[in-house]
Amino acid sequence: MAASSPIIRLGTRGSPLALVQANMARDALLAAHGWPDEAVEIVTITTDGDRIQDRPLAEIGGKALWTKTLDLALVEGRTDASVHSMKDVETARPAGIVLAAMLERADVRDRLIGADSIDALPQGAIVGTASPRRAAQLLRLRPDLKIVSFRGNVATRLKRVEQGEADATLLAAAGLDRLGEHALGAAIPVDSLLPAVAQGAVGIECRADDTATRAALAAIDHLPTHRCVAAERAFLAALGGSCHSPVGVLAEIRGDVIHLRGEILTEDGRVHRAGETDGSPESLARDLLAGAPPELAALFACAS
Repeated sequence: MAASSPIIRLGTRGSPLALVQANMARDALLAAHGWPDEAVEIVTITTDGDRIQDRPLAEIGGKALWTKTLDLALVEGRTDASVHSMKDVETARPAGIVLAAMLERADVRDRLIGADSIDALPQGAIVGTASPRRAAQLLRLRPDLKIVSFRGNVATRLKRVEQGEADATLLAAAGLDRLGEHALGAAIPVDSLLPAVAQGAVGIECRADDTATRAALAAIDHLPTHRCVAAERAFLAALGGSCHSPVGVLAEIRGDVIHLRGEILTEDGRVHRAGETDGSPESLARDLLAGAPPELAALFACAS
């Protein structure tokens, strides 16, 4: 192969955060293999999730809006791998695509923009979020709050708060840090808001039959992150439900075991079930569903 030809073409969304994460993956590959800069090319792809900003994600196709365009480019051979925020990747993935590597996980917490804490929000404050999880968790803690739908990239959501469309919003700490906004917002403890599945994790997928790319990506796989994210995704898969179904979960390696905390909520936050285990993610999901009242269980009707 000519020196000027890329060894790996990384597909990514074109948002500022997605490009930062793609460059993180690129830098990791270059460092791991001692490749020259031109060995890894970043290919920017516009997804349906980027084009459609005026409706909640759950109403227009869910997480697949972020992934299907990147998947198509991968399957068609226009890219060799795709870089994803793992919390945006649906649990059921197409045959022929494998999650080959994950970068080391960053801060899993949410940050509140607009107030120093959830308790400090004014009575009846308007909070902008498109996340059913965040909305339900906030309403559980503060049923007086009014939730309005906010979509868009980080800059868009921050601008909407600045313009007075809402008093506050929640953003992932990992994303803010990757964009250089280390001091922006107040970090919310995970004991108050359990994060989304795989929050803070960046994954790289490739074609299952592309052994060269799989081998190259294996060199940058952070195994502890991979294990924890796999456990969280298994928990979500066992619950069933949809992107309307509020779920929080966090896996942490403690000694030789993965400790998992999980919760499910109704969309208004009134009904809540939580638990934790050192056992299987599937068993925790079954336990939460078994004790759930009908209005909560109905949100997970497609669970097996």
